[in-house]
Amino acid sequence: MSLPTSEPLPPENFKSLPAARRRRKSRVLLPKEKTERAAFLDELARRITPSFDFFLFSLLSGIVIGAALLLDSPALFVLGALLAPFMAPALGLSLASIVGSFNFFLMNLGSMATGSLLVFICGALAGWATRLWPTLVFHQAVFHTRFTWPDFIVLTLGAVLTIFLLVRSPQSKPLVASVALAYELYLPIGAAGFGLTSAVAGLWPDGLIVFIVSLAWAALAGTLVLAILGLRPVTFFGYTLGSSLVLISLAAVIAISGIGTALFARVAMPPPPPTKTATITPTRTPTLTPVPPTSTLTPTLTLVPSATQTASITPQPTPIWARISAGQFSGALVRADPNVNGKVIKSLLNGMLVQVLPEAAQNGGITWVHIRTSDGTVGWIVRSLLETATPSPGW
Repeated sequence: MSLPTSEPLPPENFKSLPAARRRRKSRVLLPKEKTERAAFLDELARRITPSFDFFLFSLLSGIVIGAALLLDSPALFVLGALLAPFMAPALGLSLASIVGSFNFFLMNLGSMATGSLLVFICGALAGWATRLWPTLVFHQAVFHTRFTWPDFIVLTLGAVLTIFLLVRSPQSKPLVASVALAYELYLPIGAAGFGLTSAVAGLWPDGLIVFIVSLAWAALAGTLVLAILGLRPVTFFGYTLGSSLVLISLAAVIAISGIGTALFARVAMPPPPPTKTATITPTRTPTLTPVPPTSTLTPTLTLVPSATQTASITPQPTPIWARISAGQFSGALVRADPNVNGKVIKSLLNGMLVQVLPEAAQNGGITWVHIRTSDGTVGWIVRSLLETATPSPGW
């Protein structure tokens, strides 16, 4: 018996459908009916909404990243990314541009800012701790505060795979793909906090800029994936947010490719050709001077000795060379002043040669030596970190 046309048809039972139709329906990522799509977006938003675990594991990840910055250990950087939580707020920014919810956008932006602030504080505490160990060197932190194409590719793949896998299976969290996002977001913000308190050049505010641009690009990549899958912005706010993300991402591409340096610093432009300038050369004007009459003398031939040049040799002190030997550490720091809190101007690896200058200073029971590096940098270094073939006078 057929139902009247005025009554709604009962929902289809998925198990009662033919096998071919079940396979075709299972391959569809997003439901086509409006009610089912709305329910799907609600479920997706609920899964993306961060919980207390997000902030707890952000703090744990920040502690490990701070230790990695202090010990200059690449392995600890990887461990910090593995301990990071599921980067749900970064995906929430993409979903907010689709559904057009300003409150949902602010909630995810605030959650992402809070989790990143915890990592930033841990990095700042690690940077403050460097004052207790002035002989430590830091090379790995700089790698995470620069725009590079490999990092850009890892960030893009992490954002694309995370949002795609989450849409395909909303009941599970793609934690493996989320590690790539945590690596590219939490490590720069941790290095920025480390540079703010440790006075290591090149970390602050470079790491903060890298974090902001990376977060904007991750949100844009997630928005593009959702648009390709069939979810497009439905409000003016969604389009405005998407446009803002595009502009920030274009700035990231310009910064990575070096186009901005060529445009603003004029590095790639040849120097202008020299122009000829007329120079006025004064000429002598003869002046007639009357000469009084003088008596004429009889000339006498006299032998005049010729001047002979004699080369004089000025003795130069023999330069003293030493090499860096920091023991269990990988190198030493060169500071602008003979003080453990002096500004770090260069870091040298073990085995590098430096010229020892005559000056030396005592500060807090530590003997500092004035040195010059191979590239001409002049600074102060702890004397116990140097080795010489023969002892220098006064050592």
